[in-house]
Amino acid sequence: MEAMGPSLSTPTVPLLSTLLTPLRLGPLRLRNKFLMSALARDRCYPTNVPTDMMVEYYRQRAKGGASLIVTEAILIERQGTEWPHAPGIWSEEHIAAWKKITDAVHKEGAYMYAQLWHVGRVCHSDAPEQIASGQPVYAPSPIAARFGKFRFLPGEPPCSTPLEIQDPTEYVDMFRQAAINAKKAGFDGVEVHAGGGYLIHTFLDNTSNKRTDAWSGSVRNRARFGLEVLEVVSEVFGANRVGVKLSPACGHNDVGMPLKDTLETYSYFISEADKLGLAYMVFIRDIDFLDPVIDGQKRGTPHDMVSSYKHLLQNSLFFLNGEFTPIPAADAIASGRADGVFFGRPFINNPDLPKRIEKGIPLTMEMDITTLYGPTDGIVKDVEVLRKGYTDYPEGVEQEKRAGG
Repeated sequence: MEAMGPSLSTPTVPLLSTLLTPLRLGPLRLRNKFLMSALARDRCYPTNVPTDMMVEYYRQRAKGGASLIVTEAILIERQGTEWPHAPGIWSEEHIAAWKKITDAVHKEGAYMYAQLWHVGRVCHSDAPEQIASGQPVYAPSPIAARFGKFRFLPGEPPCSTPLEIQDPTEYVDMFRQAAINAKKAGFDGVEVHAGGGYLIHTFLDNTSNKRTDAWSGSVRNRARFGLEVLEVVSEVFGANRVGVKLSPACGHNDVGMPLKDTLETYSYFISEADKLGLAYMVFIRDIDFLDPVIDGQKRGTPHDMVSSYKHLLQNSLFFLNGEFTPIPAADAIASGRADGVFFGRPFINNPDLPKRIEKGIPLTMEMDITTLYGPTDGIVKDVEVLRKGYTDYPEGVEQEKRAGG
């Protein structure tokens, strides 16, 4: 990660002006190319309904100049996720809460997509939300994910072994309903999370999908679930308001096929998805953060996203994601390697990231990583504690005033 300081002012680095130009995304005209990636922040305390604190968090980043904000991953049904207090969108209460957020973002001149998410097997049956659902954990096949631990549960257990989904079309329908709810909540579009080792990803991956029916085996069968999800959400919003997030190289949550299988699977999936005329596909680069060591070796399948997949997109924009900072992002766009780049962590401690770049204000380097997801044990004794590292990062102009005395 390059240094982030005064040298990043636009006059000093003309390349950065690339990020300040508009971008056409389907029917939307984005004011610049500062796209804010989905960022899990774990602030839906005490349950799974977005809060007024979240309204402020997203409003800050829209006011700071972001053109498109993709929400943190939103659950399409109640589940015992790897962290507590993840937001949902399956009820009228959720719709009303998200509407406050989309209204605030729109008022500041930005657009907002809802990232629709089903974690599949990355669950635990003893998590409070899973217990409240009255349902066991389900996945394409009864294979437990080997990864970290549920820190907020006694004994910090690993993932539960799931039951096999009997009828995948029920889950396709859940995505459809989630898209309907997102539209009611005022979102401008949706991003389908098809990476990260979550439900759609585990249908695609032949190490996690060992079914013996029409949803597994061949590449076409394994791609079927994700493609049907994209089709139904496109029926709700229009395909030109739908994006999809993919992570072919990453081994996050215990997925990853041999390179030959990976290229074959994703080339088919991407080519078929592109026929729908989606707004964009975003590809997560091979990064260490999303490639855990399991049984002594890296789990993912490192390969280059641009050379492997960009040529397959004829109707959708090609976006990149994965630990980008402004200069590499601007270079990727200016060189034609990508149509756009999503920024993740730089938006956490720089709520006005675009305005800082535009005005030549140094970026904030400091970030307290212990506050990224709230208390690690899920216990909140004082709600105000959740503001730390969330809504209390100052704007650049305010910092300059402080520095000037």
